[in-house]
Amino acid sequence: MSRKKQENQKITALYCRISLDDGGDNESMSISNQKIMLRDFAEKNGMFQHEYYVDDGYTGRNFADV
Repeated sequence: MSRKKQENQKITALYCRISLDDGGDNESMSISNQKIMLRDFAEKNGMFQHEYYVDDGYTGRNFADV
């Protein structure tokens, strides 16, 4: 890959979130399933460079506990 092409590569942030307040039993919204769905969406839309950011079980109401 040429240097110019590398400089133009963008990284897409894929954000996964599950909150214990949302009733964490829902398997369809598990972090692993969200990653798969987000990766598929990104790649179908030409976004092949991506990073995952995961918020696993923290609620905004209890941010002081983090």
